[in-house]
Amino acid sequence: MTYCVAVSVNAGMVFCSDSLTNAGIDQVSTYSKMFRFGVEGEKSFVILTAGNLATTQATIAKIKSDIKQNAKDNLLNMPTVEEAADYVGDLSREQQEKRIVEGKNFEASFIIGGQIRGSKHEIIMIYPEGNHITTSDDTPYLQIGESKYGKPILDRILHPELNLDTSAMCALVSMDSTMRSNLSVGPPIELLMYKTDALVLEKPHRFDSDSDFLRDLSRSWDLRLKEAFRQMPPMAWATNWDKSEHGQNEA
Repeated sequence: MTYCVAVSVNAGMVFCSDSLTNAGIDQVSTYSKMFRFGVEGEKSFVILTAGNLATTQATIAKIKSDIKQNAKDNLLNMPTVEEAADYVGDLSREQQEKRIVEGKNFEASFIIGGQIRGSKHEIIMIYPEGNHITTSDDTPYLQIGESKYGKPILDRILHPELNLDTSAMCALVSMDSTMRSNLSVGPPIELLMYKTDALVLEKPHRFDSDSDFLRDLSRSWDLRLKEAFRQMPPMAWATNWDKSEHGQNEA
């Protein structure tokens, strides 16, 4: 299984992905699911992948090949992030169609985020069918893979005015929650932060399974959750509700 999340705020973008792949209890490997492309000062793209490993690897390989061969249509000559998403979606569908086998699932999903000089940064999620959606002020993040466990913290914390450091911490807590509930999602964890208008991509931070930071983050989050739970309002309302219902039944 996979979990990837990308966050778009006014200050920039955050990308976070796990690196564990699981094809059964005896076939566990690690592969990066985060890929960077760009021309410094002109355009920057980050792609996150989830789904069938053969499909995602073939799609990324084709993207790299098109760039290397300076193909008429390649990622680095796309005029907008949306058209870049269309391009990736088309490649993904082509790779899925090559692998059609009855009863087999070769679907893949992608997140592409980036900025082209003169335009705003943007994050788009690409479905297996090739269509896509983008972030909004109400939902400034997108997820692929095992999304349900890491979603609540994103909904509660993220908003467009949030700074990059806090957005990155939110993404990591979302990843920690997912790893806690689904053992098929795991380190190494990669995290990349992009500042608005930077038009250059730094090397992602990598957190391995023995990372002191990840361990401290998980422990701290657990402690804060338990502390918050202990400070919740008392359940006196439950007693009042029971009395009210009991009185209505008697009437």
